[in-house]
Amino acid sequence: VARRLKADAATAHIPIVFMTGLTETEHLVAALEAGGVDYVTKPIKPKEVLARMNVHLQGARRARQEAQQAGQARNALDAFGYASATVRLPEGRIIWQTALARDLLMRYCETAAPTTPPVVLAWLERHLPDAQQRGIEPPALAIAQGPMTLTLRLHQQTGHDDDGDDWLVIMRETSDTGVIEAMSLSLKLTAREAEVLYWVVKGKTNRDIAEIVGSSPATVKKHLERVYVKLGVETRTAAAGVAIRKIRALQPQFEN
Repeated sequence: VARRLKADAATAHIPIVFMTGLTETEHLVAALEAGGVDYVTKPIKPKEVLARMNVHLQGARRARQEAQQAGQARNALDAFGYASATVRLPEGRIIWQTALARDLLMRYCETAAPTTPPVVLAWLERHLPDAQQRGIEPPALAIAQGPMTLTLRLHQQTGHDDDGDDWLVIMRETSDTGVIEAMSLSLKLTAREAEVLYWVVKGKTNRDIAEIVGSSPATVKKHLERVYVKLGVETRTAAAGVAIRKIRALQPQFEN
């Protein structure tokens, strides 16, 4: 019965107190492993039992309230487009995630909890030493899929026990199209000029850009010459610098 109660999300929060005449250690261990929070043996002392039950009920209420508040916070992150998940290391297991995080990881990495995508796990294992020892926020991880990009950031450590450390990862999906439109409006460029400049920011050569936008390297060069005039710069690097500063002012999460 205890195991069934703990396996059901609707009743898992209820504290279970065993009251029995069995005093052997093996029975105590079995009761606690089944989900019990206390083990009272006969002869029963009513006042003592009531006091124990009151303590356990208060603890269960606090735990449930904290879980509800955490759930509300995670839902709020989802509502603003910031998905979140907690990864336990070193085992590399996702111990919870928001609905949006579940959807994003499935679409970009084709994995489902408790499995942490290999690319995410490798990123965490590579950068966690600096985060732990030097307090340095690691670089974001960007996973591209067509015009869309999923950006992951290591937010903070949320727990620690004998099983490992829990780390909160925040993720957000952005669109190249949205960034290009923002560049066009803020820098007063045509849509094609903004698109060419965007790929310059991404480190692409004129030949690469020509293949991406379906044009020729010579046409890309002409677009860039007009961009230089509009931005008041003379070089490719200077144009990219202006674009990056403007984009980050509008979209701080942007990664070039």
